[in-house]
Amino acid sequence: MNLYGPLIGLATFLIIGLFHPIVIKTEYYFGTRPWYLFLLAGIGAIVGACCVDHVMVSALLGVTGFSCLWSILELFEQRQRVKKGWFPKGPGHRS
Repeated sequence: MNLYGPLIGLATFLIIGLFHPIVIKTEYYFGTRPWYLFLLAGIGAIVGACCVDHVMVSALLGVTGFSCLWSILELFEQRQRVKKGWFPKGPGHRS
């Protein structure tokens, strides 16, 4: 029995779930300024995924890398949600 599929699925679910509060807290404390850190982390993880031989590690690095890249979009969308009043404005916002 091959458990890689279900384990990768569960890990993907957990990684995406972890990035949700990371994006919210990042936008709250720093605004959208650190978007490039998500870009660098995403590219690094994707490159790492291409260089690792183990299927599970490569898949998790790939999922993490693309979650980092998706978080850039979410960071800017979170800024819009704050402007609409759906989330509190934090100290990371410029006046």
